[in-house]
Amino acid sequence: MITYKGDNRKIALIPAYKPEENLIELSRSLFDFGFRVVIVNDGSGKEYDDVFRRAAEYALILRHDENRGKGSALKTGLRCIENVFIPPYTVVTLDADGQHTVKDAVAITEQSCQNPGRLILGTRSFKGNVPLRSRLGNIVTRSVFKLSTCSSISDTQTGLRAFSHRLINTMKGIPGDRYEYEMKVLMYCARNGIEMKEVPIETIYLNNNESSHFNTITDSFRIYREILRFSVSSIASFFLDYALYCALFGITGSVAFSNVMSRLFSATANYTLNKKLVFGSKSAVGESALRYAMLAIFVLICNTTLLRLFVSYYGINAYAAKIVTEIMMFAVSYTVQKKFVFPKKGVMSNDL
Repeated sequence: MITYKGDNRKIALIPAYKPEENLIELSRSLFDFGFRVVIVNDGSGKEYDDVFRRAAEYALILRHDENRGKGSALKTGLRCIENVFIPPYTVVTLDADGQHTVKDAVAITEQSCQNPGRLILGTRSFKGNVPLRSRLGNIVTRSVFKLSTCSSISDTQTGLRAFSHRLINTMKGIPGDRYEYEMKVLMYCARNGIEMKEVPIETIYLNNNESSHFNTITDSFRIYREILRFSVSSIASFFLDYALYCALFGITGSVAFSNVMSRLFSATANYTLNKKLVFGSKSAVGESALRYAMLAIFVLICNTTLLRLFVSYYGINAYAAKIVTEIMMFAVSYTVQKKFVFPKKGVMSNDL
């Protein structure tokens, strides 16, 4: 293993898959600014060997024989850094596609040195000539992140991040091999009290971001699959709840009685689905069931109160009012289940 001499306090880590020649210039510029550069060739293929060979003049090159994904490449780099460099130091991660400037890398590295316990994020403004898929992607991921953690980050997709050596063990332990890894890092920090600080950076998209290897369908699914599963679980439980509600209301004509009874049955089904399939909770049934029961009672009270208000005071059709109240309680139910009913202790599990 290579051992560097001199100032090893600034380390640039770049995961690279089929990079263009601008990776060479990026490596040289970072080296000239005093960074030790570590590049992970994530199974790019023999046709890219020359790019990595030329970049090796300024960087330590690590290699995956086959493509494993951005998250896996970052963790390979972190394991190497931990073995090669002596603390204290700061790690800054950059993308290989030319979206990040050395000036911005220096800026967030300085912020990390001043805030060693925080994760520093280089955040783009998403104004001006930004590709539509990038603009929409950030809106969606930002919304999902806020719904899941009750925290706000303006650029959840940024790959320009800096943190001190103190956080390397944490970063290595967070699961995820591909693009979902970076979202999981943000979620882990938000849920475990690791502060995040945003620093504005230049917004750059070369050739309409054509060099990006982000697959809109498969990689988006990896990022959003937890909330998608929660949505499916909630929809299934809603149909059960709504069917029972309609049947009981048709028989009794009582909004409150029909709502309470239908919720008892659907809540039991929803608890089972969410515990096993959505959140992958390993907590004892009695412990999580008690918390879920408390949430179910709270939701039931709010739900029934709103339902009676809509029907009795606003004259809304009882069947339509039921749908409206369920939609209103969706976000509340998800957030409380994520943070209170099925919390993940320590490092998150493989479910996102």
